[in-house]
Amino acid sequence: MDLQLTGSRVLVTGGTKGIGRAIVEAFADEGAVVEFCARDAAEIEMTEKALAGRGSGVRGVQLDVRNGPALTAWVVDAAERLGGVDAVVANVSALAVPDTEENWYASFEVDLMHTVRLAKAALPHLEASDNGSIVAISSVSGREADFAAGPYGTMKTALVGYISGLAFQLAERGVRANVVSPGNTYFQNGFWHSAETTLPDLYDMALGLNPTGRMGRPDEMAKAVVFLSSPVSSFTTGTHLVVDGALTRGIQL
Repeated sequence: MDLQLTGSRVLVTGGTKGIGRAIVEAFADEGAVVEFCARDAAEIEMTEKALAGRGSGVRGVQLDVRNGPALTAWVVDAAERLGGVDAVVANVSALAVPDTEENWYASFEVDLMHTVRLAKAALPHLEASDNGSIVAISSVSGREADFAAGPYGTMKTALVGYISGLAFQLAERGVRANVVSPGNTYFQNGFWHSAETTLPDLYDMALGLNPTGRMGRPDEMAKAVVFLSSPVSSFTTGTHLVVDGALTRGIQL
């Protein structure tokens, strides 16, 4: 299927590792031009080199998304460089699970407010696009209570509520908004890769809960994001797409 993304201008937060990196790669392979942000300059450089020549171009910018003015400035500057923006993906998470006051603030600023600020900054450009799209990355921990209940799970739940409202508010303005909630996703140097040796009981429990007998891959999550961002999904907005291998049991009504 041609997703009709050739030449599309896409912004992704957190594009150097895991699901974010896979999202950047998937958009590039569909012919999009992609700008991503991340905090680590060395990782940005390595990602740019690894993806050189893929798609219509991949560029990284060093940025901490907790810095609201800097995040807004990046969106404005990227739109100028690219001649507009067609899609944004709010991927970054603080991954702040323990129930501490510091983690509540971190999760609020990183998981929730960076999504809000990204959407607001990008909105004028998305309205000018023929395919304005916002996708936020939530989590199965935002859908049901699990070991990550607390700062992480609460903000992931809030993301679904925010995006659902945004979809309704922006529909008449031609901008779509959707959520993708990945299940447990395994990748090198990621949370579950580390937990396999440092938290083996948690890892075994999480693996055992999935009837597929495995965890997800970043590329499996990325494909869902790219599909929802594409013109092929032109009538899909306000959707919460769970990609978890039947890990969660609740029925979405």
